[in-house]
Amino acid sequence: MNEKLMDCFINPVKCRLLLEIYSNKQTTAKQLGEKFKDISQATLYRYLDKMLKDNIIKVIEENKIRGTVEKVYAVKSDIDDDAKKMINENSAEAYVQLFTQYMMVFMKEFYDYAKREEKDILKDGSGFSVFPVYANLEEITEVTRKIADILEPLKNNPSREGRKIHSIGLIIAPPKEEEK
Repeated sequence: MNEKLMDCFINPVKCRLLLEIYSNKQTTAKQLGEKFKDISQATLYRYLDKMLKDNIIKVIEENKIRGTVEKVYAVKSDIDDDAKKMINENSAEAYVQLFTQYMMVFMKEFYDYAKREEKDILKDGSGFSVFPVYANLEEITEVTRKIADILEPLKNNPSREGRKIHSIGLIIAPPKEEEK
């Protein structure tokens, strides 16, 4: 998986845009703007332009609408194949670097939250926890699928009053070596 694609995944706004384009196979800036009302039009177009330049997305169609051209976007590379390739080829060092970038996104969100004038840790709906468990790969895979199923309905929630964007991450640490 290339570095520019990883940058999209660790940027909350780019990640939402990329996943929406990927999920729908193709979409327009107008459709993205309607879906993500909390993203300003300037930011939306800036990120689309950046993802185009970085060869993450491509324009697959241009429609003329009242004197303007509406671009239809699609994901340029096969994210699934890129992810499999990364897992098969990357070293443990690259894996740790990727995890560090992932954690930096959450650290920044918590740091930015801590700097806010008005915050209420309980009422704002954030938190974290750790549950050490004994499980085999099949059990881990099953619980991961169940968590994804629980979160799926939230993924398509539109922005509206009373809703705020939350980043929900799932980390499954590598198994510990048994002590002898």
